[in-house]
Amino acid sequence: MTDFKDDKKAADGLVLKVQELKAEIGKVIIGQDEVVNGVITSIISNGHALLIGVPGLAKTLLIKTISEALDMSFNRIQFTPDLMPSDIVGSEILDDSRNFKFNKGPVFANIVLADEINRTPPKTQAALLEAMQEKTVTVNGTEYSLPKPFFVLATQNPIEQEGTYPLPEAQLDRFMFNMVLDYPSTAEEINIVKATTSHKSIHVNNVVSQEEIIGFQNLVRKVPVADNVFEYAVKLVGRTRAGRELATDQINKYVDYGAGPRASQYLIVGAKANALMTGKFSPDIEDVQAVAKMVLRHRIVRNYKAEAEGISSESIIESIL
Repeated sequence: MTDFKDDKKAADGLVLKVQELKAEIGKVIIGQDEVVNGVITSIISNGHALLIGVPGLAKTLLIKTISEALDMSFNRIQFTPDLMPSDIVGSEILDDSRNFKFNKGPVFANIVLADEINRTPPKTQAALLEAMQEKTVTVNGTEYSLPKPFFVLATQNPIEQEGTYPLPEAQLDRFMFNMVLDYPSTAEEINIVKATTSHKSIHVNNVVSQEEIIGFQNLVRKVPVADNVFEYAVKLVGRTRAGRELATDQINKYVDYGAGPRASQYLIVGAKANALMTGKFSPDIEDVQAVAKMVLRHRIVRNYKAEAEGISSESIIESIL
């Protein structure tokens, strides 16, 4: 970020870098523009992202492609039912001098792909809690700092599928965004099949450095926000809380638990990043609405009535926007 004379120039540089990043990702990923935009937004907001979709929708490929376009260290953890917490964070081993030495696990990277995170029991999922919130790992009373920047980009298969475990609410709340990947359109699928069944190999270039990402994250924090936008974000989250003064009749009928204060924080930070990415220097209410579903989708706990009547989290969010 030292290349920019001031924050305005840095904001203009961010727009150009995001365009370059999307162009590199577009070499491999066809369609899924909303999800790509969401993952980039979470990265420059210094947040973690969860991608949900049935197998074969390129969730893992998308994250791997983004990691190739970013000049940062990358590790992939394949979550399985027999995975142990030490397989993620690392463990102490006895070295040749018969002294204990900490052997770092795959979580020690700038970008960690937690692949099929809901295929491992909650005990192992919980190994990521401290890493995602505090950006540290504690083993036998010793605290180890993770590299900066640090992101967990996780994929999840729908909970209805066999062999999956529900993510604990505390784990879900650590994710800034929850994005759902849908099936591609017919035209997009034709292009996907053409691109993946030919002999051509695609090379993805590094277009954004580690220092630039840290600089953009600091820039997002500097973006000014009007009081009415703060008020809108906080009231929007307040409307999700059943039994409270801002709750609507639909919320009281279909929701057990609403979103906590972290959702309000992520709405504002996400709105700031969304504004910068679209060439604005301050977010408005439309920027809050642009990230609202991704922030609130996994923070609204529906009751049995909602599930019985087929009321989705998306429809509940749309009713309060």
